[in-house]
Amino acid sequence: MTAAPPAGTVAGAAPPETTAPGRLADGVLGLPSVLFCIVTGAAPLAAMLFNVPVATLGGGYASPAAFIVATVALTIFSVGYIAMCRRVTSAGGFYTFVTRGLGRVVGLGSGLLIAICYMVFAAAVTGTMGYFASTTVESLTGVALPAWAYMIVGLALMSLFAVFHIELTAKVLGVALIAELLVLIVLAVGVFAAGGAEGFSVAPLNPVNIFGNSAAIQVFGTGAAGVALFAAFWSWVGFEMAPNYAEETRDPHRIAKAATYGSVIGLGVFYTVISYVFVTGWGLNGSAEAIKAQYAGETASAFYPLTDRYVGSWATVLMEILIVTGSFACAMAFYNTSARYLFALGREGVLPSALARTSSRRSPVIAAMTVTVLVGLYCLAFVIYDPSNEGALLKLGTWSPLLGVLGILAVQALVSIAIIRYFLTAARSEFRWWSTLVAPILGFTAMAGACVLLVVNRYDLAGAGDATYIRLLPWVVLAVFLAGMAVAVVLRSRYPTRYSRIGQFEVAESVDAPSDTPQGATA
Repeated sequence: MTAAPPAGTVAGAAPPETTAPGRLADGVLGLPSVLFCIVTGAAPLAAMLFNVPVATLGGGYASPAAFIVATVALTIFSVGYIAMCRRVTSAGGFYTFVTRGLGRVVGLGSGLLIAICYMVFAAAVTGTMGYFASTTVESLTGVALPAWAYMIVGLALMSLFAVFHIELTAKVLGVALIAELLVLIVLAVGVFAAGGAEGFSVAPLNPVNIFGNSAAIQVFGTGAAGVALFAAFWSWVGFEMAPNYAEETRDPHRIAKAATYGSVIGLGVFYTVISYVFVTGWGLNGSAEAIKAQYAGETASAFYPLTDRYVGSWATVLMEILIVTGSFACAMAFYNTSARYLFALGREGVLPSALARTSSRRSPVIAAMTVTVLVGLYCLAFVIYDPSNEGALLKLGTWSPLLGVLGILAVQALVSIAIIRYFLTAARSEFRWWSTLVAPILGFTAMAGACVLLVVNRYDLAGAGDATYIRLLPWVVLAVFLAGMAVAVVLRSRYPTRYSRIGQFEVAESVDAPSDTPQGATA
């Protein structure tokens, strides 16, 4: 059923579509499956092994406090985000939200940017997976293969899973996620049972200690609160994926709300606890010393000596294996979301319509294979630039996420503005001072601030000096966004029918959804 266009809709624009030639399998995902898809995108084990050291580099022993700050900020952002999810149900996610609030031109710029960012993430984590697969297999079996060989295998497996039903993918992601969480919980139990290196302290939980941290200054010579806070925000990338699976869930409105809040708050509590475990296991100053040793190449991860000490070497071996499977699961989560963005853009005629074709299992197979090709070419460029195993981790796996995170944070900031405008115009009857005004304003402030932290500290975060990729990073993000806007302008002048469909597809409302939902878009 198609809703009548409300007042304020663009003249001649098509109302939101509720049918299309390409439809994803509906009603196949429940809340646990969506959570698996989301949380594996955030990659809990990889987030802890990579981002806790970065947060400690900037904030010393106060890294847990940085995760607390990020949890609060992202929870506030989620308030307005959930309000928008209840009104708009589409695989387009951010792209659709920005279009409904800020118009088709800005919306398409956001859609193109976010699709590319997710593909960059898929490539980056594929490189990380290749590095750890190479080093882990060699240490356990003596078989030495280059990281790029494992990257090929990983991308082939992702492509194979994409052909099958989304339920199978969710199950694979779920198994990997549970294993990651269990090994970190076992470490936490070991540290808490032993009382840590120096006993327990509340100092790591005090946000004030992020600034001018004595341990960071003593060990590294300086401390950077911006680095600590950005590393914490970085750990949640992927939490916003719930709307992208809306068409395939049994109750999209309820599940989007539960999955988003569950992932943001659940991950926040978990990250805070595990980072506190890390600091407590090493001691306040010892945690910074451990990171210094890791960066000097004395150990592959500052977490591994903790598992040796508080649990046993078997846990360290398990962690080394799970960082491989966890990285693969994370890459697959980003791969799937990238495919759904291309599917949404193809279905609305912005990109070639072939991208909207689905398989007999109603999976976006053409969009997925396109992601395979683009991710493969991106990885190939980095392998040619530096074919070493270290290059897969320190260049492809470290530089690329900076571009992806900057793009996603920028689009999240736009989403906050879009939410405010949408509820002040198209959905005025459901405007609420907290959920659709104050919370989005605070969310915008947090996302914009995180963008600034990334741009200012990008050389330190990349460890790449003045590499061209890092120097041009902000301008690449801007260029992609402007290119998307330019495409929208061309469509508006030359192909008005296709332009009118930008960001307008929406699945039919469930019986419990608001019946008076206006689905208009602004110019």
